Amino acid sequence: MSSTSIDDLLAFEEEGAPAGPKARDSRWRPVLRSLAWAAALVAVLLVGLRAVGLQVSLPVLIAGVLSVLAVRRVTALLAPPPPPPPARQAGAGEEDGSYNWDARDALRGAINQWERPLDWSSNRTERFTEVVLPRIGELADERMRLKHGVTRESDPARARALLGERLWTFLETPPRRTPSPRDLAVIVAELESV
Repeated sequence: MSSTSIDDLLAFEEEGAPAGPKARDSRWRPVLRSLAWAAALVAVLLVGLRAVGLQVSLPVLIAGVLSVLAVRRVTALLAPPPPPPPARQAGAGEEDGSYNWDARDALRGAINQWERPLDWSSNRTERFTEVVLPRIGELADERMRLKHGVTRESDPARARALLGERLWTFLETPPRRTPSPRDLAVIVAELESV
């Protein structure tokens, strides 16, 4: 017989959450790295230009290299985030019982599909009109099709009655400004009541 007590069997130790982000490096490190790149590029360009017999002023060359590096840095900062990698299928077999904090679940992926376009369109009405509004319209059509057997295209009069005047106007007339989160919450609530 085993000498394990009931307390040992019922003991529970919680897994700790993963450690937070690593401490940030010094703010001077990227600046020094950029200056080192600029110095190396200036030296290579200066030697290359002198080798082919061209004379260029050193301050002009330095200013040109620094401006190219600055433009490159700014465009990298303003680029939209890359799309998330495709979700991997869970492997078959027994799990070890620990939670994988880095795993991407389907709910997070679905939230990101809405979060990114809403975030990108917060200051640009045309982006909201081109990306988010058609998705909301598709949701409205699908909801009406499943519950009532109609879409805005198949039976506009009945769809207008089902959606209500406010939601119909929102879907059919592009807004002049991006709706606030409060306005979107009201629209979603109306859409859910269809």
